[in-house]
Amino acid sequence: MRIVRLANFVTPSSGGLRTSLRELGAGYLAAGHEPVLIIPGDRDSDEHTSQGRVITLRGPRVPFLGGYRVLLSRRTVAAQLAAVRPDVLEVSDRTTLRWTGRWAAERGIPAVMISHESLTALAPRAADVLNRRTARSYDQVICTTAWAAAEFVRIGAGNVVRAPLGVDLDTFRPRPRSWPAAAEGSTAATDGGPAATDDRPAAPDGLPAPAGPIPCLTLVHCGRLSTEKKPGRSLSTLATLRAQGLPVRLVMAGDGPLRGRLERRAAKLRLPVEFPGFVSGRTALAELLASADVVIAPGPAETFGLAALEALACGTPVVVSAESALPEVVGAAGAAVAGEDLAEGVRAVLAQPEAARRKAARDRAELFGWPAAVDAFLAIHQAATSERTSA
Repeated sequence: MRIVRLANFVTPSSGGLRTSLRELGAGYLAAGHEPVLIIPGDRDSDEHTSQGRVITLRGPRVPFLGGYRVLLSRRTVAAQLAAVRPDVLEVSDRTTLRWTGRWAAERGIPAVMISHESLTALAPRAADVLNRRTARSYDQVICTTAWAAAEFVRIGAGNVVRAPLGVDLDTFRPRPRSWPAAAEGSTAATDGGPAATDDRPAAPDGLPAPAGPIPCLTLVHCGRLSTEKKPGRSLSTLATLRAQGLPVRLVMAGDGPLRGRLERRAAKLRLPVEFPGFVSGRTALAELLASADVVIAPGPAETFGLAALEALACGTPVVVSAESALPEVVGAAGAAVAGEDLAEGVRAVLAQPEAARRKAARDRAELFGWPAAVDAFLAIHQAATSERTSA
């Protein structure tokens, strides 16, 4: 099959969506199919990569969204689709690219939409209207978790299918604990930097105390610093833990429109926080995640949470928002907490023996390998193609 994939809101520094596109494309290619990805960029290009052919069409930058670009010209996109002649269309944007479902239907091409984000958490009534239109526009709506599927099930959509995403279990794996110092070019919110913890309060009963050269326990927030991700919750969690006497620091890996505000808040509260920005290398990210005691994923609208799964693969437990899909993914390899402060979950995780909690994290991640995810997506594409052919 020639699987043509469309996506907006992808940049070189975007996270989960970019990872999903890359891994699924590579999996399709390895299985003998012909994946073609069409995305926006600052210039036109056409290249063959490890995930198949990638066509970049020049698209405008969206203001205030940290560099995201979109494919706005329907005529240009339609012409490109006609030129590549898809056997099946896979769309990763239910808003600006929803019209492509109708384009495909008019030409007898099966089309599926992958629901990478939840709109219900942001605007429930508008989400219902948009989701009905989306479900009518595509042969199948692919949801990665039951939580993600719920907003479509609620409106009675009968064409929803489930397929989980995966994780690179080779790159993201347990490693010797290396406690990273401040990265070059990063900023820290305390006068003495992230290791400025000479006060070192004693750890409460049942929690491990810092020893040797380790300055304190390390939390990592890994994700885009934008409103929908609720990164401020990670700062609130750190503040509570410090007030409770726990010697802990926070590394906020990622970038986005809220970074300046978060840096000012951390400095005002004199919290030991490091802001290394976007971590570009997968190996570097894996090393950071493996070196953490706990990773925090506070976003309430996550439909899967690849960064959390990557942390688990590194043997690091994750504390997540109970309002999101992440409790489904994390299972017993972490904790889920509702509300603005996840300190209770962090304390619960740290109260467990370190070897046991790290083994549980890795064991959980091993249930989500990319080969199984690719097989699930291909089965959906093949079924959609067969239904179109038989009709």
